Amino acid sequence: MELITMVAKTQFGLEEVLATELRNLGANDVAIHNRAVSFKGTKALMYKANLCLRTALKILVPIAKLHALNEDKLYKAVQTVEWDKYLNKDGTLAINTSLKSDFFNHSHFVSLKCKDAIVDQFRDKYGVRPSIDLDHPDLSIDIHINSDEVSISLNSSGPSLHRRGYRTDSTLAPINEVLAAGMILLTGWNGEGNYYDPMCGSGTLLIEAAMIARNMPPNLHRKQFGFETWKDFEPNLFAQVKEEAIAEMRESKARIVGSDKTFKAIEITRENATRAGLDEDIIVSNKRFEEIKGVSGGGLMIINPPYGERLPIEEIGAFYKLMGDIMKKEFDGFDVWIISSNLPALKKVGLAPSKKITLFNGALECRYHKFEIYKGTRDKRKLQAETPENTVE
Repeated sequence: MELITMVAKTQFGLEEVLATELRNLGANDVAIHNRAVSFKGTKALMYKANLCLRTALKILVPIAKLHALNEDKLYKAVQTVEWDKYLNKDGTLAINTSLKSDFFNHSHFVSLKCKDAIVDQFRDKYGVRPSIDLDHPDLSIDIHINSDEVSISLNSSGPSLHRRGYRTDSTLAPINEVLAAGMILLTGWNGEGNYYDPMCGSGTLLIEAAMIARNMPPNLHRKQFGFETWKDFEPNLFAQVKEEAIAEMRESKARIVGSDKTFKAIEITRENATRAGLDEDIIVSNKRFEEIKGVSGGGLMIINPPYGERLPIEEIGAFYKLMGDIMKKEFDGFDVWIISSNLPALKKVGLAPSKKITLFNGALECRYHKFEIYKGTRDKRKLQAETPENTVE
């Protein structure tokens, strides 16, 4: 089967994780870029990548690389593509444009110019033209302009792959599903043993952990992918890919526990877990952080605490100090990871991190710190953590 060149988009800091995922799926020529990973694979791999990748936002299929210095040249360049190979004359399309260019200033205007080029080609050739559908297009087109270089790709995913379909929109500032999965995979967790989230919010980290534990494809319940409305879509091949992915699921060997100080958060977590089909895999309870207790055998704990950047450092710092005290007292044998955009507050935890990673939660630049909790070895751990190779800012 013919190999296709593809690009998987992701968030900053998750590129290595995504590259590993792609290699595990059988991708060829995997190469890491800024917020993206390029690779080659068959059409079946494109289907599987959309279904199974946890840290991809979308899978693009590049179809043309052109050059243009102004709108007229852009129009003519886009018309060099044979668009009826990808779209029926009575089909629908949507265009998303991103720019990094001195020659083009407005992404919306570029999208309109590219749209005109495409529909005019159909009108001249067939006497009819495709129409725009921003919500459910037959073909979603990505235009990226870097200086005078115009890259045109087809978006095989449709809406962003972080929209797994299990989460409601009724929670405040949740971590998105791709970041949550990436945070878990960055820890090296193997999907077994104890996993604890003491500030679970809407349950995104818990649900992504449960999916990893069961090897469940994260987009198994997605209603439709972009490629399903393409002219060359093979439903039987996709059905086979889906069947094989389901066959690779396993029984969970993890104890996945979460808690939150608000009962509403617990209710939402339970609703979301039920929608994901994972309500029996997750245990949640209504507890303040001060009330949480560790379990024997160690494990993994990930905390997404309030960042409190508008609060006095004394106030938010006191809470972060409390987190550190409880970690030391209750979670011997655990690897505890904390994400926060508040670096002064993170220092109040009172433990030296053994690893520091930069991630973005939305527009907020954050540090993701690992703390290894072992009683009686704090000084040794601190010494190790302060060696140059472990210092990342």
